[in-house]
Amino acid sequence: MPDRKVVAIHQPNFFPWLGYFDKFARADVFVILDNVQFPKKGATWSNRARLLLEGRPQWMTMPIVRAYHGVRSVNEMEIDNTSPWRSKLLKTLELNYKHAPHFSQVFPVVAELVKNPTSSLAEYNRSAIESLAIGLGLDTSKLVVGSELEAEGQATDLLIAIVQLVGGTAYLCGGGTSRYQEDTKFAAAGLELIYQDFQHPVYPQKTSREFVPGLSVIDALMNYSFQSTGAMIGATRSTR
Repeated sequence: MPDRKVVAIHQPNFFPWLGYFDKFARADVFVILDNVQFPKKGATWSNRARLLLEGRPQWMTMPIVRAYHGVRSVNEMEIDNTSPWRSKLLKTLELNYKHAPHFSQVFPVVAELVKNPTSSLAEYNRSAIESLAIGLGLDTSKLVVGSELEAEGQATDLLIAIVQLVGGTAYLCGGGTSRYQEDTKFAAAGLELIYQDFQHPVYPQKTSREFVPGLSVIDALMNYSFQSTGAMIGATRSTR
């Protein structure tokens, strides 16, 4: 379809996994959805990701301020900067990845992103995502921030409104959306629905005998480099 314009929408995750950047690569417009409600309790990919630590997948976490009343959106969430988590994370990365093939190339880049002093969770994650996307060879001109759009609605209705606002004709969705996404509404709105169906690539992991999928992109970069990781997720590929 030569006139198809594919839109992907995703919250600003904390040093996301490869599937996140695969979606970025496949979309014509990638919307960072920073103006939806942040969960008051429970785990979220907005402030944690997994890495190989001591050869096992473990969580790395950005501490956030949870002492607030009522409801806050993602772009209202604040990082807990009273904790020295940045320096601890850098020490952890250095200790666990210093023998990775591309540590010397990747660590300085990631270190600058980790050191970002902002107290805004959304700004921190968006900046890291954009910088990593550039390193992977992705076109960041396709990036749009959700809070800068005047989209209204909840759940599926909000997604449809966003796709229409940016001139999209198709919505690229990932897995795990069945709980809140009403697929029939896309067809009713005249929009094509495309499932990402991400097949996780396998790459050499220095500290693990068996491949561990679903880790932060940092793991792939340390082991496989920016260029090779970009090629692996198809940085120049689209859904056209």
